[in-house]
Amino acid sequence: MAKAADIPVTHYRTADIDGVSIFYREAGPADAPVVLLLHGFPTSSHMFRNLIPALADRYHVIAPDYPGFGESAAPDHKQFAYTFAHYADLMDGLVDKLGVKQYALYLMDYGAPVGYRLAIKHPERVTALVIQNGNAYEEGLKKFWDPIKAYWADGSDAHREALSFLVKPETTKFQYTDGVSDVTRIDPDNWGHDQPLLDRPGNKDIQLDLFLDYGTNVPLYPKFQEFFRERQPPALIVWGKNDTIFPADGAYPYKRDLPKVEFHLLDTGHFALEDKADEMIPLIHDFLDRNIAAK
Repeated sequence: MAKAADIPVTHYRTADIDGVSIFYREAGPADAPVVLLLHGFPTSSHMFRNLIPALADRYHVIAPDYPGFGESAAPDHKQFAYTFAHYADLMDGLVDKLGVKQYALYLMDYGAPVGYRLAIKHPERVTALVIQNGNAYEEGLKKFWDPIKAYWADGSDAHREALSFLVKPETTKFQYTDGVSDVTRIDPDNWGHDQPLLDRPGNKDIQLDLFLDYGTNVPLYPKFQEFFRERQPPALIVWGKNDTIFPADGAYPYKRDLPKVEFHLLDTGHFALEDKADEMIPLIHDFLDRNIAAK
């Protein structure tokens, strides 16, 4: 029987970063190598609830919520810049406040541009990359992105409103179930958690602002790729290959710039951790143990 001390405890905390309340989950030894978990849309650090204790036996795990997501503050979009540059600055402020000097990055969906912006800002801080359905190549922006690209092109009200389907309940559920062979492995609490937060007054405009700003990440892809080539961080890809949003087309190009990447395509969809944690967690833990664990 496991002793109480052997079972990692997750703490649920908030920090004031540039006047914004940022919620984060934290677990593991304070002096251990840090793993920074960066979530995707439409969820929050909630997506890492099962991964955190599995890594916290040996790592100091930090999983924040971006403003407008999860338990972090959600200022009015007319008074607050909902941009990926701003998110990266706030995450940078959080790790500075926590005294973190280096970190491995877990990058998923929105977490990829947030994390890669951190990486090109402080390349010396990044000890490793765990990439799960997080894009850095134009090959990964397929048909799903066409209406979003139309919005990028003109920012029109019509194209903005056309993206309203992305915050509707059926789309939230779709993101968890599409491409999954056994949906009995998917906890319905996921969309039960995410959708009420999406439905908060004003949150639709927050998300539509972010859909527009996502276009600012694409011109940075060459800089992200330059970071890969120049720094050659240890990298692990654990990617749901049936993802409609970030298909495997976006996973393969990493091999061009990270020839030593450990590459795993899993038979699942967008939120791969939800039904493939039994495969992913051993891969992630072993990868971190070989590359960043304290000797």
